Amino acid sequence: MLRLVSNTQTTFYSLQNHMKRLARDTKGATAIEYGLIAAGVAVAIIAAVFALGEELTSFFGSVKDTLNAKKPG
Repeated sequence: MLRLVSNTQTTFYSLQNHMKRLARDTKGATAIEYGLIAAGVAVAIIAAVFALGEELTSFFGSVKDTLNAKKPG
């Protein structure tokens, strides 16, 4: 019985120390921050494409028309 209590207590302290080390570890926080930045950039790009979509389509259409008009034929 004493051995079971001792093993349980040792396991508990080992788990407790492991949890304390995980709480102090900040490597995962950096990855999460980079992920949030990438998501923000993606949202900004999507918003810009939707906001400027028609203008870009007409701009590149006029560029295409100008190039086709100057094409030797």
